[in-house]
Amino acid sequence: MKIAFFEITNLEKERFSKDLVGNELLFFSDTIQDVNVSHYDDADVVCIFIHSEIDKELLNKLSNLKLICTRSTGLDHIDLNACNEKNILVKNVPLYGENTVAEHTFALILSLSRKIHMSYVRSIQGGFSTEGLQGFDLENKTIGIIGGGRIGLHVARIAKGFGMHVRVYDISQDHFLAELINFKYVSLDELFNSSDIVTLHVPLNQYTEHIINRNSLDKFKKGSLLINTARGALVDMDALLGALENGILAGAGLDVIEGEELLVEENIFNSPIEKAAKLIVSSKKLLDNENVVLTPHNAFNSIEAVNRIIDTTIQNILSF
Repeated sequence: MKIAFFEITNLEKERFSKDLVGNELLFFSDTIQDVNVSHYDDADVVCIFIHSEIDKELLNKLSNLKLICTRSTGLDHIDLNACNEKNILVKNVPLYGENTVAEHTFALILSLSRKIHMSYVRSIQGGFSTEGLQGFDLENKTIGIIGGGRIGLHVARIAKGFGMHVRVYDISQDHFLAELINFKYVSLDELFNSSDIVTLHVPLNQYTEHIINRNSLDKFKKGSLLINTARGALVDMDALLGALENGILAGAGLDVIEGEELLVEENIFNSPIEKAAKLIVSSKKLLDNENVVLTPHNAFNSIEAVNRIIDTTIQNILSF
């Protein structure tokens, strides 16, 4: 088979070359939309990551394509309806980083709750005063988890270890697990109203896009924290900035932001000027806010999780 890999790292290239010997392999460090389609238009398989987008227009140019492998859990960057119409199989990596992303979630929470990011900056600047650096305990605080899937449940387990009260919103409820882990399912409004920290662990789709917006933020407990390690478009960027400015949110821990794919240098110059400019201004406001901790979509990126992604992707291709 001819297999084209995009957004590839040196480690992935080494592993795929070793374990998929006998196939014709093409490796590109760029996203699929940044590589001329003539270089891979006869591929049987394309393997992508989160910033590569596959739409119907691109699929029409790939006459031999039989399988799309994404090295991610989310599928929102692939037109699944168009794939179904063309009988193209799509495989993802459903299990690789539940604990990994949950741990990063708490890294963001702890950075905000104990002002670790601010303390670090002050220390490297030679200041050792603790003025303005007082944090708060997580014990007896309430964390609201939107999305009680595998990652959300890991967050709940960790939260119980900190002595927190856990509230979960999900359209699917497992009351046995709720009793086992000791958390309570609540409505979305109740979660907003009662949580000191709200953290997002749902996929991006037509129902969840901008689930955090001006209306929902008005229901938040004043002075709460918002954490997003899922998908940027779950949160309306303008509404988020407004909530930070008016004190509804005391802080935000973000591993993802809406439109983050445009911040890749080669993409920012190929985007509509107005859209790119707005994103640059918004991201600058977030970076300038000392109550915001921003990481570059890095929650998945542990040694163990990356190896699990590679292993699963290899098995997806070999089983096909």
